[in-house]
Amino acid sequence: MAEAMGLRERKKLQTAMRIYRTAVGLFAERGFDNVSVQEIADAAEVSKMTVFNYFGTKEDLVFLPMEEHFGDAARAVRDRLPGESAVEAVRRHFLEMVESRDPAVGLNSEPFARQVRGLVMETPVLMERAFLAAQKGTRDLAAALAEETGDLMLGTIAAAMLSAARNALIEEHHRRVDAGESVDTVAADAAERAERAFALVEHGLGDYARRA
Repeated sequence: MAEAMGLRERKKLQTAMRIYRTAVGLFAERGFDNVSVQEIADAAEVSKMTVFNYFGTKEDLVFLPMEEHFGDAARAVRDRLPGESAVEAVRRHFLEMVESRDPAVGLNSEPFARQVRGLVMETPVLMERAFLAAQKGTRDLAAALAEETGDLMLGTIAAAMLSAARNALIEEHHRRVDAGESVDTVAADAAERAERAFALVEHGLGDYARRA
């Protein structure tokens, strides 16, 4: 019975991935607004109802597989080690993702991963979805910090700073890979870059950019 359930789950995953890759390919070729869900279903050789069983909306066909990553920082804080600060937890988790070349931190040269990012950047409705998901991730991080400290205002400021540092690092990875650098080259100095970015959060702005 367990083996049969495992087989069913594997088949469901394969179907979901086929629909996902088919949708992204069509969107990239013709534009998000110019492809219908029915056309995706036909190309993936499933029914329209099957598409909606796996992906609740048309936008989900792009975002659902990646949306959990917008909560990475909040999870890192909630699951941090004893004695570990919020900054240390988010930095450690980020560097673990760098080490594994996780596409969520911009370190994947696989054409499909770059195609998904390009699609999001070129489609206003998907950019709005990304913005809202990122905002939710920051709010969840603020809530996690406030739950422990009892101070929502400072938790909100800390969450914004941590999210901004993390997002800036990811954008730098994307910028350099898009410019033609290899993922390994970008990853080679990622730890040093992350140390500087999170140090700015950890120690505050202080004398940063003081005008002479």
